[in-house]
This record gives sequence, structure tokens and C-alpha cells, in this order.
Amino acid sequence: MNESDFLIIGSGVSGLLAAIKLAEHGTVSVITKKNRSDSNTNYAQGGIAVALDEGDSRELHIEDTQRAGGGLCHEDVVRHVVSSAGACIEELRAMGVPFTTEDAGGGVQRMSLGREGGHSARRIAHVKDYTGKAIEDVLLDAARASGRVSFFENHLAIDLILESKRSGRPMKPDRCWGAYVMDEERRGIETFLAKVTILATGGAGKVYLYTSNPDIATGDGIAMARRANARIANLEFVQFHPTCLYHPKAKSFLISEAVRGEGAVLTSASGEAFMKKHDSRGDLAPRDIVARAVDFEMKRTGDKYVHLDMRPIGKKRIPERFPNIYSTCMSLGIDPAAEPLWVVPAAHYMCGGVVTDLHGRTSITGLLAAGEVAHTGFHGANRLASNSLLEAVVFADAAAECALETVGSFDGCLPDVSVWVSDGMTAPLEEVVFDHDWDSVRSIMWDYVGIVRSDERLSMARKRIEVMREHIEAYYWKYELNPDLIELRNIALVGELIVKCALLRRESRGLHYNLDCPEADDVNWKRDTII
Repeated sequence: MNESDFLIIGSGVSGLLAAIKLAEHGTVSVITKKNRSDSNTNYAQGGIAVALDEGDSRELHIEDTQRAGGGLCHEDVVRHVVSSAGACIEELRAMGVPFTTEDAGGGVQRMSLGREGGHSARRIAHVKDYTGKAIEDVLLDAARASGRVSFFENHLAIDLILESKRSGRPMKPDRCWGAYVMDEERRGIETFLAKVTILATGGAGKVYLYTSNPDIATGDGIAMARRANARIANLEFVQFHPTCLYHPKAKSFLISEAVRGEGAVLTSASGEAFMKKHDSRGDLAPRDIVARAVDFEMKRTGDKYVHLDMRPIGKKRIPERFPNIYSTCMSLGIDPAAEPLWVVPAAHYMCGGVVTDLHGRTSITGLLAAGEVAHTGFHGANRLASNSLLEAVVFADAAAECALETVGSFDGCLPDVSVWVSDGMTAPLEEVVFDHDWDSVRSIMWDYVGIVRSDERLSMARKRIEVMREHIEAYYWKYELNPDLIELRNIALVGELIVKCALLRRESRGLHYNLDCPEADDVNWKRDTII
């Protein structure tokens, strides 16, 4: 039994920043599936969007965010987040994040700002092309230095502890008291009790066969929240990054959208630049348009990839601006300064998730959410590039403040909670069953619920995943738990929720494109899809 004031599930930017702020006021437990630095944050190459350039403004940033979001962004949330961007950058700089600067003349240095698709100005504050890792490293050091943050590595959350289940009586709203968690090394299941729990579990890219996400991104937070009857929204809006490196030894390696902001061009395998045919903004169109264009060109030509030509950036500039991309490509025998890269789309970012308000509160008392797991209303139907780290920082602050208020008003001791009982469970006879189901769910999602959808494909996906979920739930209640079974249960549930949301939305908007209803319907569907 582990007790603390604050339980944080996840160790990306949202979880770590919240932990650092809360450590000044109470005990903090951070549980993380692998090691403490393994998170989606670590893979973020781009940066943080902030209006600092002379020709830019907050209003332009707000307009770009809303335009990319297809009319579904919540205006109050967008204004709040964008208005907080400058303060977020300064806070991270003060903590030691080494944002890249450039010479402004007269010996003065200024923030170096990149440009990405959908942005009308250069506004991407970055640390070369490994911004996420740079932020993660600084936050980890600060969390360790606090002395009041306890990390539990190789710990996998199974389910939330709810007052309704503890007491045996229904509650609206319900109350969260922490989570049951598996210690993956010894396979024991521990009880983590807390006055406030923050979900910071990141995304769900591993629901799809091809993804830019690390293996940990199995939608655990969304699945746990759904099983606890928290409100979920907009899971039909799955962002596919258009340029993941196509190479047998480059698992999930992303080629940042920032390379197109610096002049790189998408071409067919025959060398034809095609983006102007799909959008007047060409290679700087928002991701949903670029991903659909790449998908269209691959299907039109029958090729398994398209080309991304970085040579226009310049032989000297490429390794200076994109050292991580350059060194990785060179290690694979590819010289991006001399030849085009082979790229394909891959599942990248969830714009939907657990519904929260401006303070990170979910529909369950004592349960907050921040980062990619949350649906704040900021991204709408499509995330504008480099808005994700910004949202994660802003809502980590908000969740920490709300957590402090919740604990401040807490009167009493943590309740008595039953420990996890596994009596009568048997070890699974054949692990191959889990492997087969894991591959099947992800293949179904990729084939039927991908970049371009149809009613027929979605209906087929729903039927197949419903059958698989029944089997998986039967395994779950019959056999001893292991990490594979826990994650399999989660990806199947999240996959089913994505399909459900996609079937409900009878239009095409942003990241959700359905051939059977290809136009946007502002009269009936300019709203969130709430489950």
C-alpha cells in the first residue's frame, strides 16, 4: 500500500511539471510504465508555438489554431493557452531549457523561431530538433532535486480506485482515490492511494499498426477513465503525421514538419512535387491535408512511400538545424543533403481524450488530466503543429493549482481500500493468443479506421473489435495479469471508442474524413462528440 498526497500517472512534460510544482506542498508519487524518461515528450522534435516575431501576434496564433481545428476549438481555451505561451517559455528557460537562439545583430541573441505547416508566421521555439528531450531532461533533473517526488519505474496502472466501487453504492459524481498498479518486474499488484490523481499518460498511437509513438503509448489513461465512466470526447480525430521515415531499421522515426518549414519538398517517387495540387499552401498546409495528400498519392501510384527532399534546405544548414534527423539518417546510410528520404504517414497524436475544464478537472472528483490524454477543447478537429507541448505545459500548471485546492479542502483520512486479490487466477497457457489479438486490433484500426474512412469500413471495424473485446475481457477475468494483457485490453477499448466516435460523426472535418459524407456540416456537427 502506497499513500501520498498526489499520484501522477505518467512522466512526460505534464506529469513532471505538475510533480515539480506539487512537491513544494506535499508528497508526490509518479508511476511510469518503463523508465522515467520514456514518454511521448521525449520524441517531440518540433518545439513550442509562441508569438514572439515582430510580424506575429497572439491574435494570428489564435486564428491559425482555430483554422487548423476546423471550427471545433473552444475559443476560451485557445485564448487562455495562447496568452500563456510567453510565460511558459520564460518559465522553461528559467528552469534551464536551452532554447536555440540566433544573432540579432550588435552582439544580441534572440530566440530562433522555426515555421511549420498551418502557421502564418515563424513562431516555433525549439532546441534544434530534439526539443522534447531537452525539456524532459531539465524537468527530470528538477524533479529529482526536489527530494519529494518518488518515482516508481516499470509500474503499469491497471484501473482507478473509485469510491462507488469501494463503498458499493452509486455516486454522481464519483470520487477517485488513486489506482491499482502492477510492478512489472515482480508482477505484483500494488495499491496507490492519493487525495488527488493526475492522468498524464500521453496518447494512444500504438492502437494503430504504424505509429510515430513509442511502445508505451497504448491509451491507458483514456481506457481507465472510460472504465470509470469519465466523459470522453472527439476520439475520431486521430492525427497522422505525414512523414515517418520508411526504413526497416528506423522504427517509428519521425521527420519533423519543421523540415518543410525550412524548405523541404514532398514529391512522388518519380520526383513530381504534388502538394500544390492538394492545397494552395503547398508543403506548409496543415497536417490533416498533407497526410491525406500523401495517402492519395501512394494509392494513386501504388508506391509504398513518397519522397521528402531536404536538399533545398542546404547542405550546411541541414546538420546545423536538424542534427538529430541528420545523424539518424546518416547512421542508416542515408544522406539527407544528397538524396530524398522515403516517408509514409503514421498515427501520431490524439486530439480527443478525457474531457477536462480549464483547470484540468474531469467529471470524476479527485481525478485530473493533462497533456495528450486530455480533451481540453484546444485542438478541435486537428492539432496545429507544436501546439501540443504548449498545451501540456499550460494544463500542467492548471492541474497543479487545482490539485492544491482539492487537497487544501480535503478533510479527513484516506479511506480503507481493499487490496487486489488474484486468488483463483491461472497463468495463461499460450502467450501467442495475446500476440495475435494485439496484431489484429492494430491491423483492423490501420486498414479500416485510418486517414480516409467509409461507413462500410467503420462498420466492419466495429463488428470485429466488439468480438475481440469480448475475448480479451474473458482472458482478463480468467488469467493472471501481465503487462501484455493489460495493454491489450486498453488498446482494444480505445480502438472501439475511436470507431464509435467516427461512426457518430456524420460529416468530414479536420482529421476525420469519411468518403460517404465528405463535406463539413456546420448545422448539425459543429460540436464535440461526447461519450
